[in-house]
Amino acid sequence: MAFELPALPYPADALEASKMSAQTFSFHHGKHHAAYVTNLNNLIKDTDLADKSLEEIVTATANDPAKAGIFNNAAQVWNHSFFWNCMKPGGGGQPTGALAEKINKDFGGFDKFVEQFKAAATTQFGSGWAWLVLDNGTLKVTKTANAANPIVDGATPLLTLDVWEHAYYLDFQNARPAYIENFLSQLVNWDFVAENLASA
Repeated sequence: MAFELPALPYPADALEASKMSAQTFSFHHGKHHAAYVTNLNNLIKDTDLADKSLEEIVTATANDPAKAGIFNNAAQVWNHSFFWNCMKPGGGGQPTGALAEKINKDFGGFDKFVEQFKAAATTQFGSGWAWLVLDNGTLKVTKTANAANPIVDGATPLLTLDVWEHAYYLDFQNARPAYIENFLSQLVNWDFVAENLASA
């Protein structure tokens, strides 16, 4: 069965008040994400990967240079589908409940988490992603280049931020730190992150 471009979990203009424009979504979701889906379907058609789940394709092709094209497109489909859910209208602020307690325990406070997350997102050279993951029972901040995804290393993604330039250039130009700050203060869907932790 061919993969399909998932719908955004909110209208394309729902995050305008939080500086994420409908124009950004028209390109980022409607063109970039859509192209990864199309490319993936073309690459796996009539292969032994055609009936696999997205996660299975990502893990099966991660360390195979001959399948780098499949991995890059499959991982980017996964990463983007996950990323859209990491944001919501009226998001940002601080988490509560079990997630807040776990962040305090593993990072020594929410501010320490923010500091690490901002550093990872800012220092990822070129294209990539910043992540909050659960790794062997502990919350960690990590970063990956290009399409790479922590599931390949056995970690469970809880939150991600896309730091590819196309994710923010229309709204923030070259000011990646402002984009990162805006994501944390106005966009993060902590309910989604808490659900991911609870089901990990």
